[in-house]
Amino acid sequence: MTKTTSILLGGVGGQGIVLASKLLAHVIQSHGYDLKISEIHGMAQRGGSVLTYVRFGSEVHSPLIEAGQANYILAAEKLEAWRWLPYLCRGGIMVCSTQEIKPVPVIMGAERYPEKVLEKMQSLAADGTLGGLFAIPALEVAAACGQPKAATVALLGVLAARLEFPRESYLQALADIVPARFLAANEKAFLAGYNYF
Repeated sequence: MTKTTSILLGGVGGQGIVLASKLLAHVIQSHGYDLKISEIHGMAQRGGSVLTYVRFGSEVHSPLIEAGQANYILAAEKLEAWRWLPYLCRGGIMVCSTQEIKPVPVIMGAERYPEKVLEKMQSLAADGTLGGLFAIPALEVAAACGQPKAATVALLGVLAARLEFPRESYLQALADIVPARFLAANEKAFLAGYNYF
């Protein structure tokens, strides 16, 4: 593969975006690709946005993803999906959670949470602007697997099913990175996402 694949992962502090990017990077590196990764934290501990760029190919010169350049976006919350949507290339894939986390300005009444975010993205998928929208109730899926905190790992499963790497590579990454006491629940959450659609 000569072209560079760009994946943007976005969420709110504490949702596991950094773990998901580490798992993804582990898989990519295990297959010998050049990899660049960049993490951006905006008051992550206080519920601010967390954003990770992951880019891989035969030769990657920069970790940064410009607007309209991401082939895939993984968003751990609906508003984060909407926020980063302009970064997706035409025909790109959006994987997102249906979870809604109200940011501080919305809680304080200074702003309103955007309405019908999923419906708007579904219409973009219908007209071909998006190559696909894969939205799942990730928190509920992970809770059913015994670990609500594995919601982003469930989303990673959805994304993994759309990438070129074998499922076993992700399971190996989980075994190498996730602490043993959480491994079984995270494996279940990943496979639930992988097989969701």
